[in-house]
Amino acid sequence: MTIRNLEHAVSPKSVAVFGASVRDGSVGRVVFDNIVNGGFEGEIWPVNPKYSGLAGRHCYAKAADLPGVPDLGVIVTPPETVPGVVRDLSEKGTRAAVVITAGLTHENGLRQAMLDAAKPTLFRIIGPNTLGLIIPPVKLNAGFAHMAARPGNIALLSQSGAIATSLIDWAADNNVGFSQIVSLGDMADVDVADCLDMLAGDARTRAIVMYLETIPNPRKFMSAARAAARIKPVIAIKSGRHEQAAKAAATHTGALSGADRVVEAALQRAGILRVKGLAELFDAAETTARFAPLDRARVGIVTNGGGAGVLAVDQLMDCKGELAALSPATVVRLNTTLPPTWSHANPVDIIGDAPPERYKAAVEAVAADPGTDVVLVMNCPTGLGSPLAVAKAVAELTSEGKIGGKPMLTCWLGEHTARDGRRILQDAGIASFETPADAATAVSYLSDWSRAQRSLMRTPSSRSEDTTSDRAAVLAILRQVAKEGRRMLMEPEAKAAISAYGIAVPQTIVAKSAVEAEQAAGRLLKTSERVVVKLLSRTISHKSDIGGVELNLATAAAAGKAARAIEARVGKHAPAATIEGYAVQPMVARKQAQEVILGVSRDPIFGPVILFGAGGVAVEVMDDTAMALPPLDDVLAGDLIEHTRIGRLLAGFRDRKPANRGAIVAALNGLSQMIVDFPCLVSIDINPLLADADGVVALDARIEIEPERVEEPGPNPALAIRPYPSGWDRKFSANGARFHIRPIKPADIALYPEFLARISPDDLRLRFLSPRKNFSDQMLKRLTQLDYDRDMAFVALDQSTGALAGVSRLSCDPDHTTAEYALLVRTDLQGHGLGWELLRQIVDYAKADRISRIEGIMLTENIRMLAMCREFGFSIAHHPSQAGLSLARLDLGWSR
Repeated sequence: MTIRNLEHAVSPKSVAVFGASVRDGSVGRVVFDNIVNGGFEGEIWPVNPKYSGLAGRHCYAKAADLPGVPDLGVIVTPPETVPGVVRDLSEKGTRAAVVITAGLTHENGLRQAMLDAAKPTLFRIIGPNTLGLIIPPVKLNAGFAHMAARPGNIALLSQSGAIATSLIDWAADNNVGFSQIVSLGDMADVDVADCLDMLAGDARTRAIVMYLETIPNPRKFMSAARAAARIKPVIAIKSGRHEQAAKAAATHTGALSGADRVVEAALQRAGILRVKGLAELFDAAETTARFAPLDRARVGIVTNGGGAGVLAVDQLMDCKGELAALSPATVVRLNTTLPPTWSHANPVDIIGDAPPERYKAAVEAVAADPGTDVVLVMNCPTGLGSPLAVAKAVAELTSEGKIGGKPMLTCWLGEHTARDGRRILQDAGIASFETPADAATAVSYLSDWSRAQRSLMRTPSSRSEDTTSDRAAVLAILRQVAKEGRRMLMEPEAKAAISAYGIAVPQTIVAKSAVEAEQAAGRLLKTSERVVVKLLSRTISHKSDIGGVELNLATAAAAGKAARAIEARVGKHAPAATIEGYAVQPMVARKQAQEVILGVSRDPIFGPVILFGAGGVAVEVMDDTAMALPPLDDVLAGDLIEHTRIGRLLAGFRDRKPANRGAIVAALNGLSQMIVDFPCLVSIDINPLLADADGVVALDARIEIEPERVEEPGPNPALAIRPYPSGWDRKFSANGARFHIRPIKPADIALYPEFLARISPDDLRLRFLSPRKNFSDQMLKRLTQLDYDRDMAFVALDQSTGALAGVSRLSCDPDHTTAEYALLVRTDLQGHGLGWELLRQIVDYAKADRISRIEGIMLTENIRMLAMCREFGFSIAHHPSQAGLSLARLDLGWSR
């Protein structure tokens, strides 16, 4: 729904340039000349009341004077005139414009005036303050870039005009072409998410590259990015990687949650490959557009120079890559074709005098090894071999850039002959790079992209079946805290809360005084060797900072003495603080355990985030943490652990047994479920969480809440990724058949081929409004892999066979005011009431999601569907703009 009217911008047949000029050095002159000189084949109408003619064309004074309705307006007029131009264009019938003009701000009111002028007709605005829009396939250069871009299959989205022009310049020297270049400017209307939605369905675009500075609407961005990344590679640079983290926070997690860590987690979860440099954008785009994601990327290297191979391995290791281990059979095979002095290992150094035949034999052997997933072929110029001849020989081994179905990448070092060799390889469809580092980094793109795609495909439920939880118990705790007007839970309350979600904690006795602390210690020492005494205070968050923790207390008297010492330190260092008492606990001594931290914080853009890493009192100094967006499941929680250095320690080393990974994953899932269930949570620290082979135990916990939001129900609306909507399953029977209706899952793609095969051609025509025989894999992914924010689908499954019987679907506009529905039931199962039940499920869901109205577009000849809609309460009318179609509408009563 976010791409409404954008088709007029990216496939225009006529353009009107407001502010076109003949004045040298003016933006209006440059923009108009770029459009004319770029060879745009549609109508070009200059608009400027100062001229009667311009560059041999009649010049018009205003939009109303134009001889036709321009598909696209390009506006380069002074800021105060822009709202009026937009209004005039809208009234003329135009539906999209590029506003290059700067100076339309919130402060001067012009930005809002422009948007108000566009709103009545859903007029779309790219900009303002933009470099412009370039669509090379239609020869449109509607901007003030210094040069045109060549046509190609990469789309570029940039929030910086300067970066866009730099990339256009770089691409020209590297034979890179574009399907679209959109300089987004201030994004008053059209933003990154809108463009991603548009490009996801653009047949001319094979890969999308982005330069991002801000992400204004995180849920909309995540929804669009996840939809696009399921279909084609999306690669991004996000600037500001080293922004200073929060200087003050109530929890360690708040202090550690730097903005870039969250961006990294968000892009990973959206299936986007992130790179650091501008040149890497196109290398990554080329590599990922050529090959499918790899579960593993074990690299086999063939080179005629040992040093070059070592450099490639160094870079591969820096990128956390994996070098293939050659099998004994492969070594034997290489021994029969290579000179005795070859390296006998990977990289396979075939010596500097290697002719084309030796290259072919080595490459074929390495590619055939079952332990190799990617082949990297390198050539160093020598006086004993021809880089051109070798390039031709290697090119003959491949099909679509692959050898034996495995990706092949190449690196021809040097300039003169190497440049020609690289061209031969590129012409053969083989990715070729200039340096070993570039080639090895390109290999890492495949594995990094694979990890991102794996995260993308995970859609955890809003109610995890594997997580122990007692929401009612936690709600009672939070209500009491809110009643007292507190934001911070005291330690016993926080531990009780996390314990309710399956995270083990030691026994805690709350003592009001030093005397009670002594008595509590006496009871605990009957079963424990030592105890711990901790300060309880509503006003002191980090107890250790003022000496509020005493460890290894062997007697009850020592515990009482420790409580009095804590009281004295509080009086000295924080005299205004209140002391509620002391927490007395058994001293947990697990010598083989690692200290880790689990945490939750709120990012100002992406909302709740989960942190995992090395814990303890020096957690900020260690700074070994990774972040993820909730909700999590076992796979995503495991990925979070693996993104840290301590994750490798938890796997075991020397005499230390591996920690119980399942227990750590369960703790992360429990934390994730808490976030889903309680929108009032601001931050959580579980530090340290001891983890060893026997499991995990939380020694300390802090929780901060918003008291006024305690009663808000879940799932948490602030989640950037909407969880799989649990609770929407139901079963029904009809004519002896039993069906199970539930929200669609990505795995349901496997059910579609049989389902579609059992639907008549006429039923497919009625559903898709035109004849349809084939459904591409990309289309099936789009139908089954939803993020449940703007789209929803329910499947009806035959309970006896598990086969797909029917699907109902809902697609909402960005503000969730109106949603379009569609329905398809297997031909042989029609007449069982299945369509009615699926429609009812969609309507019930729309009501629960507070959607104001649902609509369906159908062929007027679809009599059965129209009759069912009337019976259901829909109003039916002829489609206002398309003959032969009817519009069914059901108002649900919500207003926004």
